[in-house]
Amino acid sequence: MNFFKRFFLITATLLVLLVLGQSAMATEGGGGAYANGSEGFMTGAMPPPGNYLVSYNTFYTADNFANDNPAFDNFSVESTATILRAIHVSERQILGGNWAMHALLVAADVDVNMGSGAQQNRSGMGDFIFNPLAIGWHSGNWHWIAGMDIYLPTGRYDRDALANIGRNYVTLEPLFAFTYRNPKGYEFSMKTMFDHNFENKDTQYQSGHELHADFVAARHVGNWGAGIGGYVYRQVSSDSGEGAAFGDFKGRAIALGPQFSYTSTAGFNIQGRYQHEFDVRNRPEGSKFWLNISLPL
Repeated sequence: MNFFKRFFLITATLLVLLVLGQSAMATEGGGGAYANGSEGFMTGAMPPPGNYLVSYNTFYTADNFANDNPAFDNFSVESTATILRAIHVSERQILGGNWAMHALLVAADVDVNMGSGAQQNRSGMGDFIFNPLAIGWHSGNWHWIAGMDIYLPTGRYDRDALANIGRNYVTLEPLFAFTYRNPKGYEFSMKTMFDHNFENKDTQYQSGHELHADFVAARHVGNWGAGIGGYVYRQVSSDSGEGAAFGDFKGRAIALGPQFSYTSTAGFNIQGRYQHEFDVRNRPEGSKFWLNISLPL
């Protein structure tokens, strides 16, 4: 079976699994296209050529929306999410690095409460994400990845709904990730992304552009790793358009917490992390748990 058949077979299989189990899964409410904090250990180190499957599983809860507008005084949100990612790393070289591609499928269950009886729970498929061209380089203790993820508005969306799974607009997200890990087991990894958001045609709302990064500082001993990590998020341009009722509505957030990793000799990897948000503005402020599992196919 050639590469393209394998890649699309994996993607189609993941889609079926998500449709069958979508009522138990979710995306983060009130955020951008990317699930901040989903990456950590070795995020800048592209694996050897082959096929891989990653399952990102998260639970997020917040009882505060960091904004002075009284409309958000009784806000709360809970969400759970599973994001399945199929990766193919080729032996083909581009600019001295390995060419790779991936596709991600999101399923979501979100419960939003604005108080005064304004509450809604919705579940369904999120937006489809793919990257046809990522390049990974290695040099001694250093590893790098560059590429661009593309978010397509395929997820469940209703302009009149309080809780939405899809964003209903295209996002282009160039990214650069690096990992430094020395022979003593010390690691620092960071994945930095810039989101260029297009207009939501149903609401005439133009979400501002976003700059954000996931990171971890850790120590590895044997098959285990432990450290501190999280993410930094800054909206670098204001929301705009006819539907942007709140005007200059830039968001920001920082999250920090412990992380662990275990990698078996066969390449199976499991990562867990807790992230608590602070210095938040114009976004939900809460805590997030992750359990990520990856394995070679």
